[in-house]
Amino acid sequence: MEKLYPLKFTPIIKEKLWGGTKLSSILGKESMSLYDGESWELSAVPANHSVVANGALAGTSLPELIREYKQELIGEHVYDAHGVDFPLLFKFIDAQEDLSIQVHPNDELALKRHNSLGKTEMWYIVDADEDASLIVGFNQQLTPEQYQSHVDDDTLVDVLNREPVKKHDVLFIPAGRIHTIGKGLLIAEIQQSSDVTYRIHDFNRKDVHGNTRELHNDLALEAIDFTLPESYLTRYNTGESECIIGQSEYFVTKRICLEKAIKREFTSKSCTVLMCIEGAVEIHDVPELPKIVKGDTVLVPAAIRELSFNPIGASIILEVTIPTPIN
Repeated sequence: MEKLYPLKFTPIIKEKLWGGTKLSSILGKESMSLYDGESWELSAVPANHSVVANGALAGTSLPELIREYKQELIGEHVYDAHGVDFPLLFKFIDAQEDLSIQVHPNDELALKRHNSLGKTEMWYIVDADEDASLIVGFNQQLTPEQYQSHVDDDTLVDVLNREPVKKHDVLFIPAGRIHTIGKGLLIAEIQQSSDVTYRIHDFNRKDVHGNTRELHNDLALEAIDFTLPESYLTRYNTGESECIIGQSEYFVTKRICLEKAIKREFTSKSCTVLMCIEGAVEIHDVPELPKIVKGDTVLVPAAIRELSFNPIGASIILEVTIPTPIN
């Protein structure tokens, strides 16, 4: 059995009707077309298993790794709860056009309908065109009946909240919250490992064959959370060297700004996933991965308790762990 080390995976690039070129031009991903919409960075979704790209374990899929290393790779509580089904999915998303307006079911509904996890997620804005915005939640309190009326008469967009956003903004999207990524945005997405999406509006777009995409309004109605929060944006101090920017029962995300060499200790009992958002960071004494750069995603096994980082200029890393259940 090979000794574990920080693992980088081959990105899975997905062409999308709304995709663009920023995954390659800004993040250095291999370009597949002029419409590269998503780069799946770390995935155990069936038919989309991430494969190791570095070191002696290159060519091994994420589920194969978990079967071989178990708790040593992902942490005891994660393995006990999920086995080889890694519970999170990490992506970079480039929206050259608005995505469809959609909603995701919670765990209970997703299990009942699809034998799947629900989908709570968060977004970190990596890059944004001037005047970029996205849709998240409602702009007024609605009942399910009022919502359905707006769907029926095609005025749904009028009651949705259009949120202006800029680089480094953060949004937490719990299951049940209506949302869409707006055009001109490049984001890092951290989510539950689920591909269940209910599309409720697609701006009447047609594909290259002249067909509109399927909508799922009947399924969506029961999934929607009509609660109005005080703010849809996550407030945090961008000047802090380290702060929590996303917290749920599924994942905890810290934003770490690096300007000098540090020894980073990993105190969580789970594995740690690093997404490099800005700059580049040298990793000392790791020949399999001497450096991570903007656009890289790295899985640090639970058995590794510390790494030495040396940033090359000011750098930003998202550090994601899977919390231990309270009960």
